[in-house]
Amino acid sequence: MTQGNRGSQPRVACRDCSLYQVCLPVGVEAEELSELDRIIHQRRPLRRGEHLFRVGDQFESLYVVRSGSVKTYAPSVDGREQITGFHLPGELLGLDAISNGDHPCGARALETASVCEIPYELLESLGGRIPALRQQIFRLMSRELLQEESHLLLLGRRGADERLAAYLMDLAERLRRRGFSATEFHLSMSRGDIGNYLGLAVETVSRTFTRFQEEGILTAERKHVVIHDAAALARAAGNEALEAGGHPTTLAGN
Repeated sequence: MTQGNRGSQPRVACRDCSLYQVCLPVGVEAEELSELDRIIHQRRPLRRGEHLFRVGDQFESLYVVRSGSVKTYAPSVDGREQITGFHLPGELLGLDAISNGDHPCGARALETASVCEIPYELLESLGGRIPALRQQIFRLMSRELLQEESHLLLLGRRGADERLAAYLMDLAERLRRRGFSATEFHLSMSRGDIGNYLGLAVETVSRTFTRFQEEGILTAERKHVVIHDAAALARAAGNEALEAGGHPTTLAGN
């Protein structure tokens, strides 16, 4: 166990974390990893509904979800929240705040979550000495742009069945890459949150889940989902689920 600064809790070192292969760039030597580990702080656990940061907060750090899940949102013109993403263990938050120096989106825990904090100035300085880390930062910025473009494509060109199927396929793939089941999982987000993210009414999301269940594609009991026919779900998504749904930003870049 190592002890972080800023009042953080005792934590497992990066090299001993179960997300090690997911979060960190390939090609980082042991000595360089120790340098990276020293600048990462594990924050106290976030309770469900608690903010990691709010819209307009000054940008100081990037964050990696260690356990649980976090949603990001931006205020819409009518004052309501527009959800911009759901973030799983190993995924990065805060890249969109680099350019202006404050957070354009807020981030709130969907369930009890733990998060690692990486002070950006220290990361940037370290990236100057570790080429693999610097390259990874650029790769993540590019992936963030790709994700935004892919999500706009999903909203603009797909019906309700396609949007929900693409979202579930993408979520399943993200879970698979982290060593979890891709066919049976718990949705930490509500039907309302899913509808907000996909640009659908909550009633439409519920009806689409029911239709998929009636067709034998999946079973959805409250937030527990079991995918019975992944091929049929992929067809419902237009066979482009993972491309259209976009890929989350991770420190692994895969």
